[in-house]
Amino acid sequence: MTAWDSPGNWWKQSAKWGLNHPLRFKKKAIPILLKGNVDLVGLAQTGTGKTAAFGLPLLQLVDDTNRTTQALIVAPTRELSVQITSDLERFSSSFMKLNIVTIYGGASISEQIRKVRRGAHIIVATPGRLIDMLSRKVVDLSSIKYVVLDEADEMLNMGFKEDIDEILSTTPKEKNVWLFSATMPREVREIAKNYMQSPQEITMGERNQGNENIDHQFIMVDERDKYLALKRFVDYAPDIFGVIFCRTQIDTQKIAEHLIKDGYSADSLHGDLTQQQRDRVMRNFKNKSLQLLVATDVAARGIDVTGITHVIHMNMPDEMEYYTHRSGRTARAGKKGISLAIVSKKEVGKIQQVERGLKRKFTRIQVPTGDEVCHAKLLALVLKVKQVEINEEEIDSFLPEVYHELKDLSKEDIIKRFASIEFNRFLEYYRDARDLNKSDRTKTYETDGDGERHTTGDRIFINVGKMDGLEKGNLLELICDFGEVKSAAIGKIDLMGAYSFFEIEKGFTEQVIKGFEGVELRGRKVRLEMTEPHKEKYSDKKKERFYGSKSKAPSRDRAGSGSDRGSRGRPKRY
Repeated sequence: MTAWDSPGNWWKQSAKWGLNHPLRFKKKAIPILLKGNVDLVGLAQTGTGKTAAFGLPLLQLVDDTNRTTQALIVAPTRELSVQITSDLERFSSSFMKLNIVTIYGGASISEQIRKVRRGAHIIVATPGRLIDMLSRKVVDLSSIKYVVLDEADEMLNMGFKEDIDEILSTTPKEKNVWLFSATMPREVREIAKNYMQSPQEITMGERNQGNENIDHQFIMVDERDKYLALKRFVDYAPDIFGVIFCRTQIDTQKIAEHLIKDGYSADSLHGDLTQQQRDRVMRNFKNKSLQLLVATDVAARGIDVTGITHVIHMNMPDEMEYYTHRSGRTARAGKKGISLAIVSKKEVGKIQQVERGLKRKFTRIQVPTGDEVCHAKLLALVLKVKQVEINEEEIDSFLPEVYHELKDLSKEDIIKRFASIEFNRFLEYYRDARDLNKSDRTKTYETDGDGERHTTGDRIFINVGKMDGLEKGNLLELICDFGEVKSAAIGKIDLMGAYSFFEIEKGFTEQVIKGFEGVELRGRKVRLEMTEPHKEKYSDKKKERFYGSKSKAPSRDRAGSGSDRGSRGRPKRY
């Protein structure tokens, strides 16, 4: 039964399981837990070896000759439960035979009941399914000696507080509780106070501080450009192996479908998937058949995959704890990683909140331009050619024919043609690609000492509006496309019923008006006019606009709907 001759010799034995490069957290926790009869609170980010920190001592302390259930591990998700079980079985396989049973929802409960009744030394469970098993009187926790609460903060965030209380109330009073958490909110502290006796506390870094090996970055783009920005970064980093976080299941599915349609190796992970589908996705991601996993916060809990290079946030979470758990998917086991937030201007405040909580600064970076993406892809292709492994025995017989076909081409021509096979697709896609980076500056206005705001650009009338089925984002896209300007040059947009106004930087006015010549929208010719300079007075509750008298506002008839259609040749249709 004994894994180590003495507590001080634990690491020599653990080297058999590929753990001979310990992190500081394991070095601190394992000797304490091996002594037995101790309650412990361990605060550390994901990827610091928490499973080994409690798993190795637990295997030492459990009696494999006793068929009763002696240890209970509670985790927030089925993925994490399965991962913990897999690690414990790997750790113990060389020196003891234990029956470790995993209990989680979404799988056959009858099969899990059968395994429990055969005798489980250790049960690894999610709260909901464990409560179900307790109500059926299948699981007996009366002999429990050790309870492990893994990622306790996340279980509370998911609403399992009452379940945890009920579970702990069914265990003996005399037991050891080991609580592990990335953060220490008030609710987690209450669990420690109510169910633990003078617990020892181990903290890696400052409380709630993120992994120091993670490079926290953000970019600022328009909301409508987030997916385009995501694609730019994936193309710019061809060796990316990452998790993309979305706030909702709908967004997760939509982003994954768009990526697949655009030719990327991606799939989604969210709560609507069956257990069989979830297992398939995770299996493909772990063996790197998938390059990108798009997931919700809850579904991604327990993902323990080595080599994740990037975590990308399509939306900043509302709680700092969620950001901590998200970013903890990368930079595991001492490796480096990047956590990239793609934010709109209104989300910048959340970046600042997380910075204060983590005591870490985010680096603002720019979305790569089309030329930069093409350059990176070409260099990656060249590097791949340089490093490819050549099987000379098998390829030699085919080379004479290849040499014959290429004999009229110079070395330079062969290199150019070979590179163009893969490169042309990106070159075509990113030709004339617009800048996606959002400017920090406040659009095209200034505020004077009287609180009045004056436009510093030109104000343009356009004879399309809500009745044409447009929203502000659609109108902005029209202006950028036909006016051939960047969105940063466009200021305030006032969308009306049959017409609208927008502000534009001086110097682009003539270009935009000319760009709309001959353009039609739903059978109506689009017409632009520059209006007279005006002022706008702002208050907290209401914006009062001064366009002059109503009679001066351009009417729909004045703008023209189709009477002069074709006066400048064949109209362009949108």
